[in-house]
Amino acid sequence: MSSQFLDHFSELEDPRIERCRKHELLDIIFLSVCAVLSGADGWESIEEFGDAKLEWLRKFVPMKHGIPSHDTIARVMSRLNPEALQRCFIGWIQAVVALHSGEIVAIDGKTLRHSFDTTRRKTALHMVSAWACSNGLVLGQVHTEEKSNEIKAIPALLDLLDIRQAVVTIDAMGCQKDIAELIRSKRGDYVFAVKKNQGQLYEEIREAFELDEQEGCGKLKAAFHEEIDSGHGRVEVRRIWQSANLRWIPSAKDWKGAKSFARVESERHIGEKITKEIRYFISSLPLDAARMLSGIRSHWAIENSLHWVLDMTFREDASRVRRGDAAENLSMLRRL
Repeated sequence: MSSQFLDHFSELEDPRIERCRKHELLDIIFLSVCAVLSGADGWESIEEFGDAKLEWLRKFVPMKHGIPSHDTIARVMSRLNPEALQRCFIGWIQAVVALHSGEIVAIDGKTLRHSFDTTRRKTALHMVSAWACSNGLVLGQVHTEEKSNEIKAIPALLDLLDIRQAVVTIDAMGCQKDIAELIRSKRGDYVFAVKKNQGQLYEEIREAFELDEQEGCGKLKAAFHEEIDSGHGRVEVRRIWQSANLRWIPSAKDWKGAKSFARVESERHIGEKITKEIRYFISSLPLDAARMLSGIRSHWAIENSLHWVLDMTFREDASRVRRGDAAENLSMLRRL
């Protein structure tokens, strides 16, 4: 595994001039990856890890001149081209992981809260990641300056990935016709949350389910599925109604490959208190309510499986690394 990793990252261009290359670039990359995996959250702690594990590291990379100083590590990582590092990352991931048919790939964004730099008028980085739910791996990421720019970042991320036969789930911000078209052109399927940013589509789906329920006529011919979970003093009930009767949704014709739409009702019981939430979706998946709900639930899990781990285990929100491209590059190592 280590040789395969090193092969993919050997393509990286060293940002230093020749006479300043005392330590090999691959030595620094491999050291940084191993240190971050072991809990290092800054340059000093990466150096400390290296000092403690030098003999072990030399089983995989030469480390001819020992462990580089934290200043050297910081300087190199801040000058590495993030796009080049991303290509190496994705190449390695695609070599070691094969997405199975129907794999849920959740796309969502997270802000690195302390990566801003007011003196340089630099806003906090917002990273948009693709998460393979069953494999539990980040497939790739792109950065954007603000959450509102996710719409532009998502197509850039999808262009990097092989999503054939995968099901891409995206929240309401990424519910866009051109993104649906891009996913279908790459032979993937999609499940999009629909909110009021897609006003006409949202109203058509909402009214279709409400009218069908009020009239009790069953014209939608909706498939139904229910799941109940309990634990920690609460009970959660999730219900889905999925319909393939697109005649009720005139604007669905503008969504490439759309085959169904759905209403999901989440009901939470904590003691005597009951809360309900209703959400709507459009999808290229055929009628299968249980599969649709599974995909939707998998997308919600990205918060626990990825974002929570980045904050609680890797302390990403607390990181004040800001120099050059270091914040983005370090965020890539955490996801790796």
